[in-house]
Amino acid sequence: MEPAEGIRPRVAVSSCLLGAPVRFDGGHSRDRFLTAELSEHVDWVPVCPEIEIGLGAPRETLRLERSADGPRLMTRRTRADLTAPMTALAAGRVAGLADVDGYVFKSRSPSCGLHGIPVYGGESGPADRRGRGVFAAAIAAARPELAIEDEGRLHDAVLREEFVERIFASARLRALLAGDWRPRDLVAFHARHKMQILAHAPAAYREIGRLVAAAGERPRDAPARDALARDYDRAFRTALATRATVGRHVNVLHHCLGMIGRELDPVRRADVAEVIASYGARRVALTVPIALLRHHARGAGVDYVRDQTYLSPYPDALRLRNHIPA
Repeated sequence: MEPAEGIRPRVAVSSCLLGAPVRFDGGHSRDRFLTAELSEHVDWVPVCPEIEIGLGAPRETLRLERSADGPRLMTRRTRADLTAPMTALAAGRVAGLADVDGYVFKSRSPSCGLHGIPVYGGESGPADRRGRGVFAAAIAAARPELAIEDEGRLHDAVLREEFVERIFASARLRALLAGDWRPRDLVAFHARHKMQILAHAPAAYREIGRLVAAAGERPRDAPARDALARDYDRAFRTALATRATVGRHVNVLHHCLGMIGRELDPVRRADVAEVIASYGARRVALTVPIALLRHHARGAGVDYVRDQTYLSPYPDALRLRNHIPA
C-alpha cells in the first residue's frame, strides 16, 4: 500500500512550463520532468501572469528596475510600468490558489522568477542579481507555507525530492481537513506521518505531538475545531519545509528498525543495520534501506511501520530517492 492513497496534489505552474506558447517570443519552455513524469500524478493549475494582465505573445520584453518603493516591472522599449497591474493580479490570484499544494514558477523571469533576477539601476545602471519576480514575490509573501520552486532548481535531485514530498503531504492534509474530520482522525493522520516529520524537524516532531495529544481535550465546537486545524496545518507544513538530512534519515531508519527488529532474527536485523550504515556513509541511496524496511514491515505484520508515509511519501514511480547523497 502506498500512503499517498491515490490523492493527487493540485500544483500551480507557469503555463509556459507545460508547453503553452505564452513566452515573450511566442514560444514555450516545456519542462520534461513536469510534463513527462510529474503530470502523471498531479493536477496542474496553469498560470501566466503576463497574459492575464493583457500582454500578448509575442510581446515586448520586461525587466525589473530599482525605485524608492521597491523593484518596478518595466517594459524595456516603451518604458511602461506594469508593477501595479501585476501586483493587483497576484492579490486577486491568492484566493483562487487557496487549495493548491505547491507552485512551480518559471526561472529567470522578471514576473515569475524566484531567485537571482536582475534588478537594474535605470536605463544603464548596474544590476543587482538578487531580485525576485513581482508576481512570484507577491504569491510567496501571501502563502509563506506553500511549497514553491522554479523549474531550474527542480533539476537538482535533492530539491526535487523535497518539493514533491511536500506537495503530496500537503494534499493528504488538505483532503483530511476538507472532510468531516474529528480529533481522532487528526490523531490517526499524525500517527502515519510521525516518522516523516521526525526526518525533517525533531523539535517540531515533539511540539506537534503535544498539540495532537491535547486535541481530544479541546472543545468540540466548530471554532475550536477550526483553530486546531489551523494550528496543526501551520506546524505540519513548517516542519516539512525544514530540510531532511542524512543524519536525520539514519535516525528515522533506526527508529523503524527498532519497531520491526523484535520480529526479525539476528541475521536479518544485522543486514538492515548494515544497509542503514551504508546509507549513512553515503554509499547507497535511501531507497535501499527503505525497500528493506518496507519488505520486513509487511512480512512481519508490523502495521504501524508499514503504514508510515515516510516509507512511501509519494508514488514510487517518480524514483526520487534513487540518488546517493553527496
